Amino acid sequence: MAAVKDISNIEDIKQMVNTFYESVRNDDLIGPIFNEKLQNRWPEHLQKMYGFWQTILFDVRAYSGTPFPPHKQLPVDKTHFDRWVSLFNTSIDAQFSGPITEEAKMRAANMAYMFNYKIDYLRNAENELRNASDKS
Repeated sequence: MAAVKDISNIEDIKQMVNTFYESVRNDDLIGPIFNEKLQNRWPEHLQKMYGFWQTILFDVRAYSGTPFPPHKQLPVDKTHFDRWVSLFNTSIDAQFSGPITEEAKMRAANMAYMFNYKIDYLRNAENELRNASDKS
């Protein structure tokens, strides 16, 4: 068996993204959410993710945008984010090993934590507003 190498170029990123999202699409918990949201826009999403990870890992300005807004209305909670991180780590560990691989895993975990935190915060704020207006 060949030695597992670190993520080192755009081809590695494409491989990482493609295999990860293939596992996402087939996952019983988060697959239906992604498939419903993206439907026939998977190729566009994957292209965006190539640029996103290239920007994050190699400091190449291949992505511009704000990743959180498209996620804030999804019907997800900590369970979904935990599964996303688990699938990411399993997928990436099967293909790569090294400092950049570890950086990718850390960044993914941090993103999942922050997205979950922000979604919870927004939901709680909306509920408080709704409750306040119900009482008046």
